[in-house]
Amino acid sequence: MWYNPVMEINLFQRKINIPDEVSDIVKKLEEAGFKAYLVGGCVRDLLLKRKPKDWDVTTDATPEEIIKVFSDSFYENNFGTVGVVNRDTEDETLKTVEVTPFRLESSYSDFRRPDSVKFSKRLEDDLQRRDFTINAIALSIKDSTAEIFDLYEGRKDILDKTIRTVGNPDERFTEDALRILRAIRFSAELGFTLNTDTLNSIKKNAHLLEKISKERIRDEFVKLLMSDKPMEGLINAHNSGILKYILPELEAGIGIEQRGTHIYDVWEHLLRSLQHSADKGWPLEIRLTALFHDISKPETRRFSHETGTWTFYGHEVVGSRETRKILERLRFPVKTIEKITKLIRWHMFFSDTEQITLSAVRRMVANVGKENIWDLMNVRICDRVGTGRPKENPYRLRKYQSMVEEAMRDPISVGMLKTDGKQIIEVTHETPGPKIGQILHALLEEVLDDPKLNTEEYLNKRAIELAKLPKDELLALGEKGKIKKEEADSQKIEEIRGKFHVK
Repeated sequence: MWYNPVMEINLFQRKINIPDEVSDIVKKLEEAGFKAYLVGGCVRDLLLKRKPKDWDVTTDATPEEIIKVFSDSFYENNFGTVGVVNRDTEDETLKTVEVTPFRLESSYSDFRRPDSVKFSKRLEDDLQRRDFTINAIALSIKDSTAEIFDLYEGRKDILDKTIRTVGNPDERFTEDALRILRAIRFSAELGFTLNTDTLNSIKKNAHLLEKISKERIRDEFVKLLMSDKPMEGLINAHNSGILKYILPELEAGIGIEQRGTHIYDVWEHLLRSLQHSADKGWPLEIRLTALFHDISKPETRRFSHETGTWTFYGHEVVGSRETRKILERLRFPVKTIEKITKLIRWHMFFSDTEQITLSAVRRMVANVGKENIWDLMNVRICDRVGTGRPKENPYRLRKYQSMVEEAMRDPISVGMLKTDGKQIIEVTHETPGPKIGQILHALLEEVLDDPKLNTEEYLNKRAIELAKLPKDELLALGEKGKIKKEEADSQKIEEIRGKFHVK
């Protein structure tokens, strides 16, 4: 069937929205006498009716000519890409739009970058060097209409939901071996399948990933984890033979039976835990923790003849150390490593909520940090769902969440007041003693009734008045404040327990 590589479309009818910041760049280049097109991932996303994560323009202008058109721009690389800055936008995807000349690339002797780049005047030269057909589509904007230039049937592959290289897959992957991982990542992000020739070439050339820097591997790995289907992506990475060059430790869990409360082996349990974190839209740190929390079960597994089950004593301690090595190898930031290893170290916190005390919960909060405790609870939810259990939030987990919030809440106390004993001594000229405490509790009783009274000016003025009261009357007011405090405490605890539907 004949395929038209050039096609005019109506942007309004297709409901394709191109921001003014981008269309203005194309317009200015054309007014300066150059050709200019949107290209790459932004065109693919527009055709998929997705919001592009970034915008790329390709042109027959040289970098020096591009800079002359855009005074607010920068050029700091060897590949011709000029960053055009939009300072008046709040949209992060539009703050810098990359404008790159049509390019021809030489051989890739290091499997990572071209040995040299030559600028061209032909759009065809630029499209033929791109990785996948879905990323090799150019769009020429003409007011409400546009022309699509699609020399490699990328639109067809979008419709067929297929990842296919531009031209010979062996050539594309030996040019830049990171494309091997990018193919798997695009599959997970878009829900596309890999073309047979492309998949066979990935299997054949997987070893080339050893030549790619850990930073570039990490960046693609993170994008895969942040996709909607990271579990599917990692399964594809394993089946295509590339995972062993990225995370061999993860493959060690394949076939490692757990029994007990677990339906799946360690491998599938970790993948399902990760997938649940993605289904909930949780951030990278939780997804990484979910993926690695049981990473050391294979090496800590022992069979108990007494119970007839496998044990994994200390896997959280060993796993925390092993995860640190993995994340350091992949050049993750220190702050990220510290948080994830801490979450893994303490992910086995769960115990019988009928017996656990608030002081034990407070120790757990201290171990992991207040800033991390709710992330730890979410990791526990992923862990539970990853076992194959249907309920995400059983009663025991909700009870623990309630106890965490109760342990972390600011207690109802005189410490809430905008004054203190020292100030009261100064304004009342009283000597330190029980009377100061009675004044503070009397003030707390008033503030609990009317929080607007909690100002330093009012409280100190009121303290002078209270200090003049007879001893018995002040004592009664102080006791009334203590009772009010206890009532407020009880009410707050009941609210917390009601929030989590526990007794």
